[in-house]
Amino acid sequence: MTEIEKLQQIIDKSKSIVFFGGAGVSTESGIPDFRSVDGLYNIKYKYPPEEIISHTFFCNKTEEFYEFYKDKMILLNAKPNSAHLKLSELEKAGKLSAVVTQNIDGLHQKAGSKNVYELHGSIHRNYCTSCHSFYDGEFVKNSSGIPICTKCGNIVKPDVVLYEEGLDDNTVSGALNAIANADTLIIAGTSLAVYPAAGFIRYFKGNNLVLINLSPTSADQIASLVIHGKVGEVLNQIKV
Repeated sequence: MTEIEKLQQIIDKSKSIVFFGGAGVSTESGIPDFRSVDGLYNIKYKYPPEEIISHTFFCNKTEEFYEFYKDKMILLNAKPNSAHLKLSELEKAGKLSAVVTQNIDGLHQKAGSKNVYELHGSIHRNYCTSCHSFYDGEFVKNSSGIPICTKCGNIVKPDVVLYEEGLDDNTVSGALNAIANADTLIIAGTSLAVYPAAGFIRYFKGNNLVLINLSPTSADQIASLVIHGKVGEVLNQIKV
């Protein structure tokens, strides 16, 4: 039996699947990840990218933060790929109970997924730091320099979790609850190197832990099934 056939069998038997995805889910949509050879962490900037996307840098060098953010992170024209579309299909079919994502691109929702826990926020939500007025991604992308609230004149900040910031409690509890109640957990496109998100796997008590990633991860040895490949290419072969 091939790995895809094994995955198909697991999905067919499952009643409550949770999909936990990282940057590798969106690379097939043209969005760069962080840690691969072509990832953001290996591109040379005046400051290291991990420093730029920190809370301290946002506060102290806001204009330079936005230069990087608009150029590299706010990619509004990206389209959902086969992975996003298949997950939406699985949700509609009543197989998938939730998507937990580390991505901020909103592509799961664009593909039609409804129950999505965005651990690191979204480029599509931005709020004034003072009056909390909402602004969409287009507003931030098209602003010159630092985006400024049209109502009170203060800085608009992306609803994205920067380094040194905590995850949203409601999002975390919803995601952990979904994982704890799943009979199958599919982890895909993540090296499982980013905490606290990588620790979420501990809450899974179901039967099948499936890992889909180009390179090995720290959880390979405890998985029911490991597939090394591109997430979209793998999921595209699954029949719903």
